[in-house]
Amino acid sequence: MGRGRAMVGVGDTAGVRRHRVAVLVRPGMLPMEVGIVHRIFGQARSAAGEPLYELVTCTPEPGELPTDTDFTVHVAHGPEALDDADTVVVPASGEDYDGEQREGRLSPGMAAALARIRPGTRIASVCTGAFVLAAAGLLDGRRATTHWGSADDFRRMFPAVELDPDVLYTDEGDVLTAAGVASGVDLCLHMVRRDHGAAVANDVARRTVVPPHREGGQAQYIHRPVPEPQLSSTSVARAWALEHLDRPLSLRELAAREAMSVRTFTRRFREEVGVSPLQWLTRQRIERARQLLEETDLTVDRIAAETGFGTAASLRQHLHTALGVSPRAYRSTFRGVGV
Repeated sequence: MGRGRAMVGVGDTAGVRRHRVAVLVRPGMLPMEVGIVHRIFGQARSAAGEPLYELVTCTPEPGELPTDTDFTVHVAHGPEALDDADTVVVPASGEDYDGEQREGRLSPGMAAALARIRPGTRIASVCTGAFVLAAAGLLDGRRATTHWGSADDFRRMFPAVELDPDVLYTDEGDVLTAAGVASGVDLCLHMVRRDHGAAVANDVARRTVVPPHREGGQAQYIHRPVPEPQLSSTSVARAWALEHLDRPLSLRELAAREAMSVRTFTRRFREEVGVSPLQWLTRQRIERARQLLEETDLTVDRIAAETGFGTAASLRQHLHTALGVSPRAYRSTFRGVGV
């Protein structure tokens, strides 16, 4: 969690300073990436409709900044905006401008700006913004990701970082990284979910018309140079599974929904989703359990039955593995209601 904002429940915002997100941009910024951060955090609302985040865009040297497009952007705020930030997000810049990516070290202005960030502040990057975090030493000994096209350069410049170029995003607690433009949406939604729960994050996703949750461990992209003709999808099986999470679901049963063998279904599923069918099922059950914990007064036993975990003990084990908390703690955090 960001400093001073450890999991505030949706209804607990009255009298509490909003979580301040500073977007640290550089010359050559990618407007879409900057817009993603503002859109996702800016759409987050409490049950009373109050904004949950305050956003500010800043740069080491304020003024007119070129983008990687044919227009410029005026950034009024300088690095002082970082002084009281709870979360700092560093988007990418175009290669022609990105000195950190070319040289593997911070520019004097960026180094001075990052030095203003208080200890404990949550810091995230999108795409090649990871080069900035790595050059600052924030990723040493940590797992991180960046755009797959820049992975080789990243490894060469920052051997102390545990780079995983095959995932959408990584979460190391107070330091997070996203692989590219679209995965920036996933990372920001992940942070909203971590701060305020699944209900708020899902509402933001609906408003933004994007999928509510893609796990960080999913693959960045699927390399298939020659598309297979009439390639069957596993979407029917997935949609059916979501309607029947309360019952045991076998691979054979899911494969039958697509008229495939178990082997073919498993291969196609991983190609399309990035994880195995059983991993995906477990994640969907956990998401459903989170929703029920936040939005209902059902007992843990009933939620375990509704989500297909069977027993309260199984639900507790899976929730603790995924989130590090018990059902009671999760519900208390996001609803203030005991189990």
